[in-house]
Amino acid sequence: MTNETRTAPDGNAVVVADLHKSYGPVRAVRGVSFTVRHGEIFALLGPNGAGKSTSLEILEGFRTRDSGHVEVLGIDPGDRSGERELRERIGLVLQDIAVEPHLTVRETIARDAGYYRAPRDVDEVIGLVGLTEQRRRKVRSLSGGQKRRLDLALGMIGNPSLLFLDEPTTGFDPAARQGAWELVRRLRAAGTTIVLTTHYMEEAQELADRVAVIAGGRIISEGTPTTLGGRDNARARVRFALPGGWTLDGIPVAAGESVAGPDRGGLVTVETAEPTGTLHRLTGWALGAGAVLEGLTVERPSLEDVYLRLTGAAGERPSDPDSREADSLEADSSKTVLERSSR
Repeated sequence: MTNETRTAPDGNAVVVADLHKSYGPVRAVRGVSFTVRHGEIFALLGPNGAGKSTSLEILEGFRTRDSGHVEVLGIDPGDRSGERELRERIGLVLQDIAVEPHLTVRETIARDAGYYRAPRDVDEVIGLVGLTEQRRRKVRSLSGGQKRRLDLALGMIGNPSLLFLDEPTTGFDPAARQGAWELVRRLRAAGTTIVLTTHYMEEAQELADRVAVIAGGRIISEGTPTTLGGRDNARARVRFALPGGWTLDGIPVAAGESVAGPDRGGLVTVETAEPTGTLHRLTGWALGAGAVLEGLTVERPSLEDVYLRLTGAAGERPSDPDSREADSLEADSSKTVLERSSR
């Protein structure tokens, strides 16, 4: 099987329009709309209970929608007549996948390869995910990170046109995470469309072509990692350590700029809409006084800063009470999804 896709006329691999889903009185998804272009990496971000899991389960064919239009590779995932074709053409890397603990790594992957008409080579996939040395080990003996690599291998073995990655690098050390990112980039370069969920903002920044943030069952912002939530136009922060004996009052600040600090790290922050001019003025001021601005940095708000601003303070759920109940319902319903995703 090749990675050719039967896409909608506009060339999108995924189309979601005005999607709704309720669990009894709880409205988990409320008019969600987005598209995923063929060959891109699309990240769907959001706090627990935001409607992210429900939306993805509908795309994957594990849950029925109440209303709205959904197409995945030109197939309606709610139409059971297309279920076999959809299963052949998508790959899933869920947070928890039921596997037989007494099989070896190679036996596990080879078994799943048998469910596809034209799978990838088993040993090639084992090598791609970095499990060559563990290929003869029992699944039960693998570390958490190694089991996550096995999950990734199982998602890839069918040579999917579209790959869903749900928190793919959970449990990875930094080196393993970098390796997984490179693998995802290679899959995208080979034509695989990827829908990614992650709680690592750096992961979304590194991998995603476009990002959508969902909260309270609605998409609240969409764009590239650079432009999401107006990040590219946000005020820059110039940080530095105030030279000994100097005060905030002595810092040359232009109209529209603000100064704060020093913070716990001893750094002062100047917020500005024109970082080039601000940096020139501050360094000229320091040079004229024979001083050094230690720890000098210039940065825009990070993707994590923007995400937290969009969804609320760190650790908080959306204020809508429906979202809190939806969190519990989504967690309870995940058992059914896991059962259906296991072969």
